Amino acid sequence: MANHPSALKRVRQTRRRTARNRANASHLHTAVKKLQVAISGKGEEARNLAPATMAQIDKAVQKGVLHRNAASRRKSHLAKALNAKKK
Repeated sequence: MANHPSALKRVRQTRRRTARNRANASHLHTAVKKLQVAISGKGEEARNLAPATMAQIDKAVQKGVLHRNAASRRKSHLAKALNAKKK
């Protein structure tokens, strides 16, 4: 365990950041999972969920939870599945 005050402070900061990042990642995973379930089920519900999920993915990039290329790939895959459902 850290003994110096500065090291103790870094431990506290890391715990807070880790909790925040986990919460943001959890919200992202939940939103994506809901959209995937909606795509496999009713298409109408999926079309309503899609904009919010895409916004959630963009927020994850802003917060540093997800890399921008990974976010782009996820959005692309979800849009592709959604468009395939329309046909």
